Amino acid sequence: MREDKPIDKATISHDLTEPAAESYPADATAEKAKQRSRATRLLEILDLERIEENLYRGHNEVSGRFRLFGGQVLAQALRAASNTVEDRHVHSLHAYFMRAGDAELPVLYEVDRIRDGRSFTTRRIVAIQDGRAIFSMSASFQVDESGFEHTHSMPNVPPPEELEDDLDVVASLRERHPDLSPMAGRARPFEMRSVFPLGSTAWQQHRFWNPVWIRFPLDISRSADADDHQRQMLARCLLAYSSDMGLVSTALLPHGGEVPRQSVQMASLDHALWVHRQLPLNEWLLFHKHTSTADGARALTHADFFSRDGVLLASVTQEGLLRTIS
Repeated sequence: MREDKPIDKATISHDLTEPAAESYPADATAEKAKQRSRATRLLEILDLERIEENLYRGHNEVSGRFRLFGGQVLAQALRAASNTVEDRHVHSLHAYFMRAGDAELPVLYEVDRIRDGRSFTTRRIVAIQDGRAIFSMSASFQVDESGFEHTHSMPNVPPPEELEDDLDVVASLRERHPDLSPMAGRARPFEMRSVFPLGSTAWQQHRFWNPVWIRFPLDISRSADADDHQRQMLARCLLAYSSDMGLVSTALLPHGGEVPRQSVQMASLDHALWVHRQLPLNEWLLFHKHTSTADGARALTHADFFSRDGVLLASVTQEGLLRTIS
């Protein structure tokens, strides 16, 4: 999320949405256990508290002196909008990150019911902390319809079974690579398996793309208190969360070794997500990230989500802040 005010570097880092580990873990067992608890916590915070009609309160994954992860706000904002819509699914959202979110404060989500049409529904959502808007989003929902179908091909990459878990890869590194994110080696709510193993020679090569297999580790298909529509809605909220994972940092790939990672300030500025098809539940998805350009301390990144059998499920584009600092 964006940061437009000075930050006390003694208490908060420009590149963190939660504390980084002081060193890489000796093994990944503890972090994998945390991964499932992080996934459970993510489901908990997506169950928003209804304050009154069109107004919801969301709590945070973790609390402390750091900024909110943009994916959390995207997912909660989408959940708030989805709570006001029946019998149709989100197919696109367009969001702006206006201020850095504070992980010590809950977030209020105000939903404006812009339009309810026969085929499409439009919602506008504003996320508020301490009386100020930190984020705004427009989302469009559509009834299920049939029509023309086509899709471009998935990249030819190894399946997830042939790759190591990112937590295991980072745990095996003998020293911290200067280009690795300070978040590397920390559990996220998703399993992740990078096609280019983190810290490897292939990973260090200058390139414009970064394919990663991801999977939510908990089974959301067996929720006894949810129907198929609600499960699909939840899957799309989880997709929105994951669509912000490591997206801005993809723009650093062509510049590996030019400056240390800690000398770069990164933040999401705006974010657009399109969901093309029904999402499979609890399956591996290929999160194929790539960057097209960078200039003026801003970079443009894109990603496609593919199913195991190569079907394009969703696409995302994001402009992010990419600023070198002393």
